[in-house]
Amino acid sequence: MEKFLPIIVGTDMNAYNMMTSFHEAYGVQSVLVGKEEVQFTRNSGLKKAVYFDEDFEDPAVFKRTLKKVAEGVKSDAEYLILIGTNDKYQNLIIDHQDELRQDFLLNVPKPEVRDALFEKKDFYQTCEHYEMPIPKTYYYDCDSQLPFTGEVTYPVVVKPNNGVAYFALDFPGQEKVYKVESANELDEVIEMIKSAGYTDELIIQDYIPGDDTYMFDAVFYANSQGEPQLITFAQVVTQEPQPSAVGNYTALLTRFNKDVMNQLVTFLTNLNYTGFANFDLKYDARDKTFKIFEVNLRQGRSSYYTTATGHNMAEFLVDDLIYHKHKDLYYLNEDFLFSLVPERVLDRYVTNESVLQDAKRHIADGKWGNPLSYQPDLNLKRRIFLKLRAINYLKKYREHHFN
Repeated sequence: MEKFLPIIVGTDMNAYNMMTSFHEAYGVQSVLVGKEEVQFTRNSGLKKAVYFDEDFEDPAVFKRTLKKVAEGVKSDAEYLILIGTNDKYQNLIIDHQDELRQDFLLNVPKPEVRDALFEKKDFYQTCEHYEMPIPKTYYYDCDSQLPFTGEVTYPVVVKPNNGVAYFALDFPGQEKVYKVESANELDEVIEMIKSAGYTDELIIQDYIPGDDTYMFDAVFYANSQGEPQLITFAQVVTQEPQPSAVGNYTALLTRFNKDVMNQLVTFLTNLNYTGFANFDLKYDARDKTFKIFEVNLRQGRSSYYTTATGHNMAEFLVDDLIYHKHKDLYYLNEDFLFSLVPERVLDRYVTNESVLQDAKRHIADGKWGNPLSYQPDLNLKRRIFLKLRAINYLKKYREHHFN
């Protein structure tokens, strides 16, 4: 019998990163649970078992499926550790955490903490309460028949307050974030989104100038007692180039800024936050501040750089939930380049020369990695998958990226 089994809720890249983290630290395979299997995990040998249900996002099916999982593998391990890997599943875990704890160990925020952070309007209002720097922000209710009348300076950024409701829709012109240059264009974007059936609020924000390298990422972990144990800081090198995937980072460089790191730690600690969190920020050269865009209430798909630098995400969970180890707050300060893209993409599309040289130096020094290229899992099918991904990235950047 194993000491524990990871039960990973989701099948995307974030799920694969957690599978590799557990395997790297403990040599253990994971159980995958979700709606369907996708390319990131389909041919992986790191799976012990899979449980899929096309209605898995329904709360009743979600709970029933996880109960089935627990009954199916409980004889294989002393403990079952439950990990969410996307917003929908993480919210369901948060909603039903008391019931799920009958079968699983888990560390997620309390519902009232989630409610202060998950939807963007709540998050920005919470930031304002704690005097955290955010872009100048306006709100528009898509249930309203009135036009937006806020006095804004263009360009502005438009994004949904409720991402789960918004991304459940599928319509021509749909983007994750819209950059809008005029009042007429703003009216058109609002009308398009309303016509698609979105009825929640929209966030309209001051556009902060700067390319991808002005974006930053931070990973946080607080144990189940709310004690902060990890904070990181990293600079974005590139992100997915297509409009529908903006905000999904494809390359990051670890950085160190203790003032910003402390600011983020204090913010979440004041909220009694527990578990992993992942911040998106952007540096505003106009006033020399880092503005917070959002926080994900889980580890992100690019958070694997914490594991790659020797601070394994799985170990934080295991040491907390099983061994109850006390750990002082660690400020990550190791050099590393996280990259999903071929080096040619960096050479061709990163125009910040200083950032490019840092990335190339890390590559030359061997301080870089692609979490999908996990050596113990590089069977033939995965090698083909990774080769095709590299070719596809070259095509995507050529099509969408304009310098």
